[in-house]
Amino acid sequence: MLNEIKNIFSQEAQAIQNIPLNDAYIRALDAIYQSVHKDGGKVVVSGMGKAGQIAMSIATTLSSTGTPAVWLHPADAQHGDLGILCKNDILLLISNSGKTCEIIELLLLAKELWQNIPVIVITGNPDSELAQRADVSLYTGNPAEVCALGLSPTTSSTVISVIGDALVVQMMKRIGFSSEDYAKRHHGGYLGQKSRRKS
Repeated sequence: MLNEIKNIFSQEAQAIQNIPLNDAYIRALDAIYQSVHKDGGKVVVSGMGKAGQIAMSIATTLSSTGTPAVWLHPADAQHGDLGILCKNDILLLISNSGKTCEIIELLLLAKELWQNIPVIVITGNPDSELAQRADVSLYTGNPAEVCALGLSPTTSSTVISVIGDALVVQMMKRIGFSSEDYAKRHHGGYLGQKSRRKS
């Protein structure tokens, strides 16, 4: 069993190493910086199911590191929550398959509300409708799932999370986000104490 667990670790580590790296990341970061830090908008992050849980994590981490972001449930968006979307915002949509109907519908509805809103997509399917409709598409490399059935989002969730981390960390560096800045946004808990000691 331990050897099997070690093999899972190895497969997921290899999947991270195999994430394709290209100038799409530069364009994504430029777009986020323009919308949020130049035009005063926010990042609206969305995904369905497991991707939605990762989207929520990315949104909260962006917010705590100086780039305002919110999570929007794609189903709730169709029942009025789309109103959170403002003119200068940017959409960050996550769908491993690129075929998630709720996410495609969200994109279409957002474009009806704000025609020129920029759209970044993280997906394992660069040929999907979602990827083709995006301004920037970040490809995960579509790794095989380590799930024993090959079905449950496992490895795909890992690489999507890592891509989110890369966006967060690079945006922190771009805006010169400091420990003092972090402390102002994270008062409670161990991390709040640690950030105040550094500032």
